[in-house]
Amino acid sequence: MKKRRWMSLLTAAAVAGSLTACGGGGSDTSTTAAGGGDSAASTEAEHVVAAEGQTVMKWSIWDKDLTAYYKPLIEEFEKQNPDLKIEMVDLGSSDYQTVLGTQLTGSGSDFDIVTIKDVPGYTTLVNKGVLEPLDDYIAGDSVDLSAYKGLTDQITVDGKLYELPFRSDFWVVYYNKDVFDAAGVAYPDNDMTFDEYDALARQLTVDTPGQEVYGAHYHTWRSAVQLFGILDGKNTILDGNYDFLKPYYEMVLAEQEDGVCQDYATLKTSNLHYSGAFSQGNVGMMNMGTWFISTLAEKIKAGEYTDCTNWGIVKYPHAEGVEPGSTLATITALSIPANAPHKEDAWKFVKFVCGEEGAKIVAGTGNIPALMTDDTAAVISAMEGFPEDNVSTEALQTANLYLEMPVSSKSSEIEIVLNEAHDNIMTGNASIDEGIADMNEKVSGILAQ
Repeated sequence: MKKRRWMSLLTAAAVAGSLTACGGGGSDTSTTAAGGGDSAASTEAEHVVAAEGQTVMKWSIWDKDLTAYYKPLIEEFEKQNPDLKIEMVDLGSSDYQTVLGTQLTGSGSDFDIVTIKDVPGYTTLVNKGVLEPLDDYIAGDSVDLSAYKGLTDQITVDGKLYELPFRSDFWVVYYNKDVFDAAGVAYPDNDMTFDEYDALARQLTVDTPGQEVYGAHYHTWRSAVQLFGILDGKNTILDGNYDFLKPYYEMVLAEQEDGVCQDYATLKTSNLHYSGAFSQGNVGMMNMGTWFISTLAEKIKAGEYTDCTNWGIVKYPHAEGVEPGSTLATITALSIPANAPHKEDAWKFVKFVCGEEGAKIVAGTGNIPALMTDDTAAVISAMEGFPEDNVSTEALQTANLYLEMPVSSKSSEIEIVLNEAHDNIMTGNASIDEGIADMNEKVSGILAQ
């Protein structure tokens, strides 16, 4: 019974389960709930009937009918707070942040809680002065921010925090156990240095024509390579100096030259999705976000993926001296508008959704909560289709989370420069040194403006 129940939840999560990653990454395009989708931009309010003495609070969301965790979160919160009712207002997915910004800067907005879709959208709203600082609420209730593994430090603006994350997808390494078995190589573990990871990928590689096996696979997003460099906590992707990226480009380009991974230019030309690459069964390891977990399990169950059914995940590789479990993250968060009618009650909802109780509910729908505990990890690993090994379960526990694109008013301009340089380096149109010099010059210019 337990497995059947979890499979139904996992099916919902496959529809409702991924974030749109910022900073050159991205979510699995076959899922929609937290990051993409085709919902209209028009506002659609849920009809809520309040009993006498109840306060109704409006919560801005997107993809109401496609997202598994909205209703269970509301039901449990209202059960614990019978004097409060939550009314969801669906602003649509495709232009959500634009519509939200327009409404919050208008005179008629009466939202009590708003969902923040991405870091650039958060930065825009903070700069417009339409979000309430949460610091006094956090201090008043002694909320332990360390549980967010460093995420809240990275979204603090001028010493103030305007949102709390409740969802967080992070990057792991997916691996095909059958590829390892065929090569007679031991499976990867949760404490791999980059040197060990590279050596393992090379052991798996087979270059026999028509029977090629690739030890590693890198999707064409710049985040799949560049963001290896920020895992030591010493650098960010906004620093203006990118010399620290050189060893990671050297590793990946050498793997590409030796046939350890597929050619970047070919991947770009063929527009091969990372899910398509892994599902072919000839990729040993692939770095990708946890948003792929639910899709992978569901596609295998449906019989669509037959060559990667024996899979697992491990923590991201790390540089020497860096704590295992340091990885990249994308977040979805909650904020309280500066003009919210019921701020104290809104904080109760934010604290609930972003805390341990909300995390268990989010995990129960097959999605990754921002606050990952042993209990929430156990909930996720209990889903049918999740690998039945302790190493994969352990991989859900992170040590340090670094945002793919930190808070910055200039992130969109910097993003363009980094993407162009990545493309030039990976296609051979520029050497590593030339590409890094180009990034250093152009980003430094942007930061100086």
